[in-house]
Amino acid sequence: MHPYESLPYRPCAGIMVFNRVGLIFVGRRSSGPEHIDVTHVWQMPQGGIDKNEDPYKAALRELYEETNIRSVEKLGEMAEWLAYDIPRDIIGEAWGGKYRGQKQKWYALRFTGEDSEIDVLAPGGGKHKAEFIDWRWVELKSLPDLVVPFKRATYEQVVNEFAGFAA
Repeated sequence: MHPYESLPYRPCAGIMVFNRVGLIFVGRRSSGPEHIDVTHVWQMPQGGIDKNEDPYKAALRELYEETNIRSVEKLGEMAEWLAYDIPRDIIGEAWGGKYRGQKQKWYALRFTGEDSEIDVLAPGGGKHKAEFIDWRWVELKSLPDLVVPFKRATYEQVVNEFAGFAA
Protein backbone atom coordinates (compact mmCIF):
# COMPACT_ATOMS: atom_id res chain seq x y z
CA MET A 1 0.00 0.00 0.00
CA HIS A 2 1.17 3.53 -0.80
CA PRO A 3 1.80 6.01 1.98
CA TYR A 4 -1.51 7.61 2.90
CA GLU A 5 -0.52 11.14 1.87
CA SER A 6 0.47 10.07 -1.65
CA LEU A 7 -2.82 8.36 -2.46
CA PRO A 8 -5.14 10.24 -4.83
CA TYR A 9 -8.74 11.26 -4.21
CA ARG A 10 -11.50 9.31 -5.95
CA PRO A 11 -13.51 11.58 -8.30
CA CYS A 12 -17.13 11.52 -7.23
CA ALA A 13 -20.46 13.26 -7.84
CA GLY A 14 -22.69 14.10 -4.88
CA ILE A 15 -26.38 14.86 -5.12
CA MET A 16 -28.58 16.83 -2.73
CA VAL A 17 -32.17 16.01 -3.71
CA PHE A 18 -34.89 18.35 -2.43
CA ASN A 19 -38.55 17.40 -2.44
CA ARG A 20 -41.32 19.92 -3.09
CA VAL A 21 -41.40 21.09 0.54
CA GLY A 22 -37.63 21.51 0.90
CA LEU A 23 -36.73 18.27 2.67
CA ILE A 24 -33.60 16.35 1.66
CA PHE A 25 -33.36 12.72 0.51
CA VAL A 26 -31.05 10.51 2.57
CA GLY A 27 -30.44 6.81 2.24
CA ARG A 28 -29.39 4.40 4.95
CA ARG A 29 -26.22 2.61 3.85
CA SER A 30 -26.45 -1.17 3.77
CA SER A 31 -22.78 -1.73 4.62
CA GLY A 32 -19.32 -0.26 4.50
CA PRO A 33 -16.11 -0.03 6.50
CA GLU A 34 -16.97 3.50 7.61
CA HIS A 35 -20.01 2.48 9.65
CA ILE A 36 -19.38 3.26 13.27
CA ASP A 37 -22.86 3.12 14.80
CA VAL A 38 -26.56 3.04 13.91
CA THR A 39 -26.96 6.83 13.90
CA HIS A 40 -24.30 7.76 11.34
CA VAL A 41 -25.33 5.43 8.49
CA TRP A 42 -27.29 7.97 6.44
CA GLN A 43 -25.98 9.86 3.44
CA MET A 44 -27.00 11.62 0.27
CA PRO A 45 -26.55 9.78 -3.02
CA GLN A 46 -23.03 9.93 -4.37
CA GLY A 47 -20.78 7.86 -6.55
CA GLY A 48 -17.72 7.62 -8.71
CA ILE A 49 -17.21 9.52 -11.91
CA ASP A 50 -15.95 7.29 -14.71
CA LYS A 51 -12.94 8.33 -16.77
CA ASN A 52 -13.92 11.06 -19.26
CA GLU A 53 -17.48 11.16 -17.87
CA ASP A 54 -19.19 14.52 -17.44
CA PRO A 55 -19.68 15.08 -13.68
CA TYR A 56 -23.35 16.12 -14.03
CA LYS A 57 -24.14 13.07 -16.16
CA ALA A 58 -22.35 10.96 -13.55
CA ALA A 59 -24.52 12.54 -10.84
CA LEU A 60 -27.72 11.66 -12.72
CA ARG A 61 -26.46 8.13 -13.41
CA GLU A 62 -25.47 7.55 -9.79
CA LEU A 63 -28.78 8.94 -8.56
CA TYR A 64 -30.69 6.49 -10.73
CA GLU A 65 -28.39 3.56 -9.85
CA GLU A 66 -28.82 4.19 -6.12
CA THR A 67 -32.41 5.42 -5.82
CA ASN A 68 -34.26 4.78 -9.09
CA ILE A 69 -34.94 8.54 -9.25
CA ARG A 70 -35.11 10.10 -12.71
CA SER A 71 -37.71 12.85 -12.21
CA VAL A 72 -35.51 15.81 -11.28
CA GLU A 73 -34.69 19.33 -12.29
CA LYS A 74 -31.31 20.93 -11.68
CA LEU A 75 -31.29 23.73 -9.14
CA GLY A 76 -27.57 24.39 -8.87
CA GLU A 77 -24.06 23.10 -8.49
CA MET A 78 -21.09 23.97 -6.34
CA ALA A 79 -18.34 25.79 -8.22
CA GLU A 80 -15.53 24.11 -6.30
CA TRP A 81 -14.86 20.44 -5.65
CA LEU A 82 -14.94 19.32 -2.01
CA ALA A 83 -12.60 16.67 -0.63
CA TYR A 84 -12.54 14.54 2.47
CA ASP A 85 -10.12 11.92 3.80
CA ILE A 86 -11.26 8.58 5.12
CA PRO A 87 -9.79 7.44 8.43
CA ARG A 88 -6.37 5.82 8.07
CA ASP A 89 -7.52 2.66 9.86
CA ILE A 90 -10.01 1.80 7.09
CA ILE A 91 -7.91 2.86 4.09
CA GLY A 92 -7.30 -0.75 3.04
CA GLU A 93 -11.00 -1.63 3.18
CA ALA A 94 -12.40 1.25 1.13
CA TRP A 95 -11.93 1.21 -2.66
CA GLY A 96 -9.24 -1.46 -2.40
CA GLY A 97 -6.83 0.94 -0.70
CA LYS A 98 -6.38 2.96 -3.93
CA TYR A 99 -7.70 6.28 -2.59
CA ARG A 100 -7.25 8.40 0.54
CA GLY A 101 -10.76 9.83 0.20
CA GLN A 102 -13.01 11.47 -2.31
CA LYS A 103 -13.11 14.76 -4.18
CA GLN A 104 -16.72 15.56 -4.95
CA LYS A 105 -18.63 17.79 -7.33
CA TRP A 106 -22.00 18.52 -5.69
CA TYR A 107 -25.34 19.20 -7.38
CA ALA A 108 -28.70 20.35 -6.00
CA LEU A 109 -31.74 18.80 -7.68
CA ARG A 110 -35.47 19.12 -7.12
CA PHE A 111 -37.37 15.83 -7.14
CA THR A 112 -40.43 16.33 -9.34
CA GLY A 113 -41.85 12.80 -9.20
CA GLU A 114 -43.91 10.87 -6.69
CA ASP A 115 -42.31 9.05 -3.75
CA SER A 116 -43.40 5.75 -5.34
CA GLU A 117 -40.69 6.33 -7.99
CA ILE A 118 -38.02 5.89 -5.30
CA ASP A 119 -36.81 2.30 -4.94
CA VAL A 120 -33.59 1.86 -3.00
CA LEU A 121 -33.99 -1.92 -2.75
CA ALA A 122 -34.14 -2.52 -6.53
CA PRO A 123 -32.56 0.64 -7.96
CA GLY A 124 -31.97 1.27 -11.62
CA GLY A 125 -35.02 -0.79 -12.51
CA GLY A 126 -33.56 -3.68 -10.52
CA LYS A 127 -30.33 -3.72 -12.56
CA HIS A 128 -28.11 -2.34 -9.82
CA LYS A 129 -27.02 -3.64 -6.43
CA ALA A 130 -28.77 -1.89 -3.57
CA GLU A 131 -26.49 0.44 -1.63
CA PHE A 132 -29.24 1.66 0.67
CA ILE A 133 -31.61 -0.40 2.81
CA ASP A 134 -33.96 2.44 3.67
CA TRP A 135 -34.56 6.10 2.85
CA ARG A 136 -36.36 9.15 4.18
CA TRP A 137 -36.79 12.91 3.76
CA VAL A 138 -35.02 15.02 6.41
CA GLU A 139 -34.71 18.69 7.29
CA LEU A 140 -31.63 20.39 5.93
CA LYS A 141 -30.36 21.41 9.37
CA SER A 142 -30.31 17.79 10.65
CA LEU A 143 -28.32 16.42 7.73
CA PRO A 144 -24.70 16.84 8.97
CA ASP A 145 -25.47 14.99 12.23
CA LEU A 146 -26.63 11.88 10.35
CA VAL A 147 -23.40 11.13 8.48
CA VAL A 148 -20.15 9.58 9.63
CA PRO A 149 -18.02 12.21 11.39
CA PHE A 150 -15.29 12.33 8.74
CA LYS A 151 -17.85 13.46 6.12
CA ARG A 152 -19.52 16.04 8.38
CA ALA A 153 -17.48 19.08 7.29
CA THR A 154 -18.25 18.32 3.65
CA TYR A 155 -21.96 17.99 4.39
CA GLU A 156 -21.92 21.27 6.31
CA GLN A 157 -20.42 23.01 3.26
CA VAL A 158 -23.05 21.47 0.96
CA VAL A 159 -25.85 22.48 3.36
CA ASN A 160 -24.55 26.07 3.47
CA GLU A 161 -24.19 26.27 -0.30
CA PHE A 162 -27.65 24.90 -1.13
CA ALA A 163 -29.69 26.17 1.84
CA GLY A 164 -31.55 28.65 -0.33
CA PHE A 165 -33.16 25.83 -2.31
CA ALA A 166 -34.93 24.50 0.81
CA ALA A 167 -37.24 27.53 0.99
